Amino acid sequence: MKKQFIVTALLLQILVSAVAQNIPTRFEQSGGTQTPPYAEIIDWWKKLDEKSGKVKMLTMGPSDAGYPLHLVVVANNGDYNFEQIRKKNKRIILINNGIHPGEPDGIDASMLLARDIVTGKYKIPDNIVLAFIPVYNIGGCLNRSANYRVDQNGPVEFGFRGNSQNLDLNRDAIKSDSKEARSFAQIFQLTDPDVFVDNHVSDGADYQHIMTLLTTQSSKLGGVMGDYISKEFEPALYGLMKQKGFDLVPYVNARGDKPENGWSEYWDSPRYASGYAALWNTFSFVPETHMLKPYDQRVKSTYALMQSFIEFTAANSERIRQLRAQTKETMKNQEQFPIAWSLDRSVFKEVLYKGYQSGQKPSEVSGFPRLFYDRSKPFEQTVKIFNFFKPVTFVKKPKAYILPQGWWKVAELLQLNKVQMMPLKKDTVIEVEVYKISDYKSSARQYEMHHLNTEVKTTTTIQKMAFRKGDWYIPMNQVANRFLIETLEPGAEDSYFAWNFFDAILGQKEGYSGYAFEDIAADYLRNNKELQIKMDQRKATDTAFAKDGRAQLNFVYQQSPWFEPVHMRYPVYRVL
Repeated sequence: MKKQFIVTALLLQILVSAVAQNIPTRFEQSGGTQTPPYAEIIDWWKKLDEKSGKVKMLTMGPSDAGYPLHLVVVANNGDYNFEQIRKKNKRIILINNGIHPGEPDGIDASMLLARDIVTGKYKIPDNIVLAFIPVYNIGGCLNRSANYRVDQNGPVEFGFRGNSQNLDLNRDAIKSDSKEARSFAQIFQLTDPDVFVDNHVSDGADYQHIMTLLTTQSSKLGGVMGDYISKEFEPALYGLMKQKGFDLVPYVNARGDKPENGWSEYWDSPRYASGYAALWNTFSFVPETHMLKPYDQRVKSTYALMQSFIEFTAANSERIRQLRAQTKETMKNQEQFPIAWSLDRSVFKEVLYKGYQSGQKPSEVSGFPRLFYDRSKPFEQTVKIFNFFKPVTFVKKPKAYILPQGWWKVAELLQLNKVQMMPLKKDTVIEVEVYKISDYKSSARQYEMHHLNTEVKTTTTIQKMAFRKGDWYIPMNQVANRFLIETLEPGAEDSYFAWNFFDAILGQKEGYSGYAFEDIAADYLRNNKELQIKMDQRKATDTAFAKDGRAQLNFVYQQSPWFEPVHMRYPVYRVL
């Protein structure tokens, strides 16, 4: 019997070895210097799916490149039904790769990790399900060159940052100008991940660390999840990586300053994939390998970090489940929501930073002083990381929002994100709180196909308004509450108003012919003494206004019933 067992074990070992040899990666075959092109990546994952019951490759929504996104689910029992996965109390880790295809470390590390799970080289815990997006930015991956990211140390060739519309997809999570972002929202809502990992490569200062990590700010995540990510989850990752031979450090966000002076954590607002994930009560992380390290080291560190996510999540599965469930219930009932934060430099943590001494020397290009790092002079120093952003602006949650059906682009994005919303069944008059945009700033230059609206100021009134059958009623008693607050409140940093979805209200549609309106305006002033007094007061205090007849005529028009009520009126209404 013992002999038979030994023979069976040897046969299994031979079979595993044969499987591994049949599904090598280009990364391995090239000695860690190359990453595969898009078609090869997808073919490789299809072959892995064919060879193992632990792997299921799903075809998801479209991309701007004309190819569909894929989602590869890896689990010991081969389960890829996410409803069933949640019923079985398993934790889901969603891993996104190639949002910037010039940063392909995660693409190769994910292939290695999945292959090692299939061959038994790495044992995935039974309570973990991995969901990989093999390549998110397909258009950028197809746009392949050896010349992009000139200061990055490998691989030999890789993709481009922009997608098929030349969009940076890591700025598109809310506005969703790309088909990729819309498909990603569907994937995210399908998986409802407990942990989200978005693999990247850094730029910036030179230092000894191979891997850095951007963690969603604990203050932004908030509540029990915020405490847990800062006090337990993140520190544990540092310990696990240390065991694997990697000195992890927070993402080195030291722009224009020496890292040894410390730095503030990167602000991952909802436009970023990680910031979007935080709105849905998911622990989210952005690994950032160091661009100047050899490619094979970067891929290996990404592999090790993904293992660390798996190991911590598996060991703390029930706690993570409880915290997310508790936070989801809190979101349904929470009355006040922050929409703006400010860095608090009185709060910080200290970490061991391993850098290189920096200095200035004459540029061989311009002759002017230039920054350089001297790798012959490494140093270690404890530095301060300012990682607390205090909320400074709060919004009281309404009972519901009402979105008129004419704003169908916004309605589509809400539906895409599984927001609970219902059309009014009949024409209805409802008392609502109405915002009017009193001031805002619009960026002078385009940013990702938009001109962001910032420094938004509003006034509010309570009005009874007539809504039509089919207008959208959006109750604020759902898990999506935080997402709704940060997209529908006009003053929020990444609201739909900020991203120009409602800019049509900022332009006046109706007008008048001056000569024709003169007599109408004069008659209106004679019958409205209060307005006449108001205009006289304005002339007495505003010299330019007093000398401008057209401005005075327009003043009367804007205070009259003929002026369009929708001008600057924000078309999302709050039911109190």
